[in-house]
Amino acid sequence: MEMHDICEAALNERSQLVLATAVYVEGHAYRKQGVSMLFTEDGGMIGSLSPGCIETDLALRAEEVRRSGKPQLVLYDMRPEDDLSWGENIGCGGLLHILLEPVVGDLKWKLTQMKLYLDQGHSVTIHRMWNERKQDVLHYIEKGENPFRTEEDSTEVLYSHTYHPKPRLLILGAGDDSIPLVKLVASIGFRVTVADWREALCTENRFPNAALLVGFPEEILRAFQIKEQDYLLLMSHQFPKERALLEQLQHSSYRYLGILGSRIRTSRLLEGLAPFPHLHTPVGLTIGSEGPEEIAISIAAELIAVKRNKTAVHDYAKEAYSDADSRNCARGGPKSAHG
Repeated sequence: MEMHDICEAALNERSQLVLATAVYVEGHAYRKQGVSMLFTEDGGMIGSLSPGCIETDLALRAEEVRRSGKPQLVLYDMRPEDDLSWGENIGCGGLLHILLEPVVGDLKWKLTQMKLYLDQGHSVTIHRMWNERKQDVLHYIEKGENPFRTEEDSTEVLYSHTYHPKPRLLILGAGDDSIPLVKLVASIGFRVTVADWREALCTENRFPNAALLVGFPEEILRAFQIKEQDYLLLMSHQFPKERALLEQLQHSSYRYLGILGSRIRTSRLLEGLAPFPHLHTPVGLTIGSEGPEEIAISIAAELIAVKRNKTAVHDYAKEAYSDADSRNCARGGPKSAHG
């Protein structure tokens, strides 16, 4: 669960919450430094810090924090060589420092500010500092990724971490095969917008986890306002509409462009157009997927890989351009600019 979701849950949940944050991680661990989760007053949990190894113990400590109103720093040494009972037997490993804090007063207000910045598409850095007099943690937040500066040498910065807004994914095509994909990618940290010119398909009942845009390609792009970190996916199965969107898209910057369909179809879509950076086609990781649900999994896996900078330019994209160039030459026409 992204920090964006944690902030939203903290503001919407009516029970008294305790925020648990991995402020320091050493070695192998299930989640990375900066990840957070919430414990509700009735024993519920929102998010996770491990595969279930430490949550039960944390829940008990969260109740202590809720009663005392004071933060608590907990250390879990799950490195196999140091503690077999925590480490090797449960298969986690790593050294974790978990900060538990009651979500009241200043912290709740800071989470409200963080959500506002993240909603606006800004990264936000939170600094936690120890207040010796009050035996409490002070919180400072800034837009962007900034080191904390203080003139008070006695002030100790316990922890700083920068959180980034959830990436936006625009899906052109509100057909039935988009439904499982939207549900899946919304659950892995994307803000999804589904766009289509067929108003009857763009309904909240079909896509409860997405924003909706109704219009033709030019109207969709004008409303969406593509930014450099955005993800785009064409899966309308309508050749003219996708071609029109690609023509409008030629001078835009984005993080990812995926096109659903065969390599031959895509090469026809790209014919005569300048090369598109960050193009993935056929879209999705090659896992032999069949049917909407499996295809959704392959696409979601590719989106995660791009998000984590774990993938290179898809070779099929080069082949698609190559096929388009070959057809131009066969017709006696000029070779396109992307050759």
